[in-house]
Amino acid sequence: MTHVRADGSAHMVDVSGKAVTAREASARGRVLLSADAVAALRDGTVPKGDALAVARLAGIQAVKRTPELVPLAHPVAVHAASVDLDVADDGVDISATVRTADRTGIEMEALTAVSVAALALVDMVKAVDRHARITDVRVTAKSGGRSGDWVEP
Repeated sequence: MTHVRADGSAHMVDVSGKAVTAREASARGRVLLSADAVAALRDGTVPKGDALAVARLAGIQAVKRTPELVPLAHPVAVHAASVDLDVADDGVDISATVRTADRTGIEMEALTAVSVAALALVDMVKAVDRHARITDVRVTAKSGGRSGDWVEP
């Protein structure tokens, strides 16, 4: 299957003939932060409030909006979504796992969760760290579907 027609134009692939299978995808990313921003997260003194909770909820909400943001992503029934943020000495590690039983993969939803959680975190800490940097957003695992299971090496 391809998202490009013979004439080179993009289109949404027809997945109606594919079997519904249980599918899962995980993604990760990082937000690099200053020592002051990390301390504010750990101490709960970020001026805007609970930055980690806001970022977690933003990531979960983003999963449900993926087809509105990624033009060729199919709307899928999201059955579970988790977003975790772990404060490290140089920033925050973000991970997301999304599950469905549908006809197409859910990798874009996992990537969207991590990306939007990272954006929300940057928004929450920008008063403390104007140089926050989002990095290393990637799919780390997927399962289900015709192509089977895959885990980041």
